[in-house]
Amino acid sequence: MDKMTLTVAEREKGKKGDTGRLRRSGKIPAIVYGGEEPIAIAVDENEFSHKFRVISENIIISLDLGKQKIDVLVKDYQEDLLKNKIMHLDFYAIDKNRTLKTHVPLHLNGNAVGQKEGGILEHLLHEVEVECLPGNIPATITIDISNLAIHESIHVSDLPPMEGVRFCNPADQVICHIIVKAVIEEASATEAVEGAEVAAAEAAQDNQKTEE
Repeated sequence: MDKMTLTVAEREKGKKGDTGRLRRSGKIPAIVYGGEEPIAIAVDENEFSHKFRVISENIIISLDLGKQKIDVLVKDYQEDLLKNKIMHLDFYAIDKNRTLKTHVPLHLNGNAVGQKEGGILEHLLHEVEVECLPGNIPATITIDISNLAIHESIHVSDLPPMEGVRFCNPADQVICHIIVKAVIEEASATEAVEGAEVAAAEAAQDNQKTEE
């Protein structure tokens, strides 16, 4: 897998006000875990947003700290959805010779036979957890759904084998399936009935308390 490079600067861990000033200067406060001690760094917001339009756990990033370079994965981040800004990043340092666990996106390709017959495609699992060496991390896993018919499913066990990669999800976990509209309507009706029963039970309890 290709690496992405990110120029960063080491910083001292400070108070909340310090991180605020850092963000106002166009930097994203971040922490690198996985080494002997966590390293506090500052990431250029413009560079990060330009290179990483989508944040994914399976992209190896080479952090350039000047004299030191650290290969990492993004493990977590905080985002301000109103401002569409990344507020904080957590990186995890990796060793090219040690296996790790991370998540890889699943992409469905093709038009299923079942959809052409009036069925509805439900994509239930959008990423799969894998265990492998950093160099074997897949960028994405593409699944051909062309032959998927009504009432048929694709499970984790159906994923194509990949050398050096182990899938950690349960083998019988459903990735996607084709269902008919009647099933959806029946499920919605059941949920509505259950909701009404719960509301009626709560109302009865409230009335009993009032009488007491």
